[in-house]
Amino acid sequence: MSLPSRRTLLAGTSITGLTALTACSSESGEGSASATPDPADGASAATVETLFGTVELPEDPQRVVALGWGDAETCLALGTQVVGTSDWLAFGGDGVGPWADDLVTRTPEQLGTLELSYEAVAALQPDLILNTRSDNDPAKHENLSGITTTVGPPPGTTIPYGTSWEEQVALVAAALGKGELGEELVSDLRVRFEDVAAAHPEFQGKTVTVGTFYSGGWGAYVEGDGRVDFMTSLGFVQNPAIADLPSDSFSVSLSAEQLSLLDADLVVLFPIGASAEEISADPVVQALPAAQEGRVVVLDDQDLVSAFSSGTPLGLGYALDNAVPLFAQALGA
Repeated sequence: MSLPSRRTLLAGTSITGLTALTACSSESGEGSASATPDPADGASAATVETLFGTVELPEDPQRVVALGWGDAETCLALGTQVVGTSDWLAFGGDGVGPWADDLVTRTPEQLGTLELSYEAVAALQPDLILNTRSDNDPAKHENLSGITTTVGPPPGTTIPYGTSWEEQVALVAAALGKGELGEELVSDLRVRFEDVAAAHPEFQGKTVTVGTFYSGGWGAYVEGDGRVDFMTSLGFVQNPAIADLPSDSFSVSLSAEQLSLLDADLVVLFPIGASAEEISADPVVQALPAAQEGRVVVLDDQDLVSAFSSGTPLGLGYALDNAVPLFAQALGA
């Protein structure tokens, strides 16, 4: 059973009840995002494989609209400005996290998230639309493709917003004609994860729960979600009690009677539309063995919650710098 509101959980941040959570895994491989020459059109033509089929890419796109979760930040990390975007985490301003603000040199138009105006998209006269981490809606993809070349999620993606950060970088880089730079970006961040994991051997093999409190309810994220993947990349393993719960999404909801399942070697919690104080004061949370031993981390900084939820190289880098010390402290390192 998935958490009640997909948008609420997608952002993992409180914005008048509209924010949501980030990437889950998909069944596609990273190689599906590679751009390849089209023999019929010569070396100048390139294609990319997506959930909706093969897409022929424009050469040197100049007016890019980035609609998918994290697409705009990924463009910025690759040195490309966008003319329009969707602010999934409700940052305001340029629609990207503070870790990316100084990369913006062209203020993009905000186009909405779940309520998208195709007319507003078309008015920007884009030559490329990116929607690589999305709800996988074929009708939306068809409408966007009627405007201009649109790159959707990778092949095999079965869960909405289920594109991993590696797949997203590969797709966006291929679409922008910056495949090698994309490979470097992925490689560099993987090395960062490896270095942090090596610096914290106390993380290896420890069980972890990543959960949230929202509007009086509780939920936990499952393997394939970007936050759980963040933790497993550091050497943690998902709490088996949560992993064993049936789920067809990136999360499971927990009843009051199930809250004891949150307990693990490390428990990471954050609020959505609630306060960190409500989590810390909850008597069931306080009764968890992890809480009794100081192994519960409640993320109460909104920037950090957003970075942890972003699923982008820039946001994940911020989370590595600022969340990992909290995890290490909780484990007594």
